[in-house]
Amino acid sequence: MLRAARARRIATATAFGGGGLTLLGAGTMALLYLQARLAHRAIGFTSWTPPEVEGVYGRGAGPPVSFAVMGDSTAAGFALTEGPQTPGALLAAGIAEVAGRPVRLRSTAKVGATSADLVRQAGLLEGEVPDLAVVFIGANDVIHRVRPADAVHHLQSVVRALHADGTAVVVATCPDLGSVRPIGQPLRTVARRASRQLAAAQTIAVVEEGGRTVSLTDLLADDFVARPDELFGPDRFHPSARGYAHAAIAVLPSACAALGLLPELEVPLDRRAGEGVLPVDRAAVEAAEEAGTEVTGVRVAGRERGPRGRWAALLHRAARERPQEQEGGGPPEQGGGAQDAAHSRA
Repeated sequence: MLRAARARRIATATAFGGGGLTLLGAGTMALLYLQARLAHRAIGFTSWTPPEVEGVYGRGAGPPVSFAVMGDSTAAGFALTEGPQTPGALLAAGIAEVAGRPVRLRSTAKVGATSADLVRQAGLLEGEVPDLAVVFIGANDVIHRVRPADAVHHLQSVVRALHADGTAVVVATCPDLGSVRPIGQPLRTVARRASRQLAAAQTIAVVEEGGRTVSLTDLLADDFVARPDELFGPDRFHPSARGYAHAAIAVLPSACAALGLLPELEVPLDRRAGEGVLPVDRAAVEAAEEAGTEVTGVRVAGRERGPRGRWAALLHRAARERPQEQEGGGPPEQGGGAQDAAHSRA
């Protein structure tokens, strides 16, 4: 079970502070090492040439919305061959539909990126100030055993800099690596705990810096178990096109809200559905346990902070705004609508 105090300690630790890996017994470490080797062998290798994704999506009056996507293989859409199927392109097309304006997409995402790579990725924007940046990050920090405090420190510094420049920031936090089928027990349990622990700490740090987060956690876990051939890509680790579409659908409403295209909490929070205003550490832990949950900073009685720190709203925005899915439980087909909008290469 995640604890808010633990997530808070990780989020507030300096690069030289706590948040390291828990020391385990020699027998446990040997077993985990063997499990990791077996998982590595089970996960295939896929050579990949990234498709072109940068350009202008959608039509409409007014200047294009400037949108940057950053992060790891999820942000890049690893193994996809069609640019419009990548999460960045899906988000750009969706934002264009809601805004009634074109969206100019820049992507600095890199396969295998950890949080430390975000500083370089932000630098690749070459002095541009995007209206919105969406970041998918965290899985490789867990895979490569990066200290959670270090990973959060790098993410926080980038969010701080982007926010200071006037860029709205949405971070899709670390997914649940325990849902990957080639990972066996007990490594799966360790991976799940580490993933959710990092996701909670990421949320605290991002909200403290003025951004908002969307929890991916086990967004696809049930579907991956029931339909692995459909939702896993060829390496049995990364999602398929349909899996990436699920992630984009989860993030899109929060991205639109960050741009002011959707009402900002004008609809009363549904406490029966688990929504509410909480100290950010408690909101972060609850979000890490439920996929599709947005956490964003709010004011209570005109104040940003209470006795336990920053106030935050826990909101299931994706469930409120998600388009109706077609029969069969899948996301909307990618033809039509935004995908038919004009797309010119940058």
